[in-house]
Amino acid sequence: MINTGSVEGQISSLTQRIGSISNHLKSNHKDHSTQRGLMKLVGQRKSLLVYLQKNNLTTYRELIEKLGLRK
Repeated sequence: MINTGSVEGQISSLTQRIGSISNHLKSNHKDHSTQRGLMKLVGQRKSLLVYLQKNNLTTYRELIEKLGLRK
């Protein structure tokens, strides 16, 4: 069970939501309000990743590897 209050839990949760919204937009490409929401979620996840990178680099590296975010 992931602690949803932790930064890692929030990033993981946002990644799941971003994935499901991305799948929705593949079949509904004209859904502009959902596209805007997706961009907000991506920005929020990016902010949390920057925070985690500054404060705990080892956890940051483990998390991006586990979630497969960057290559």
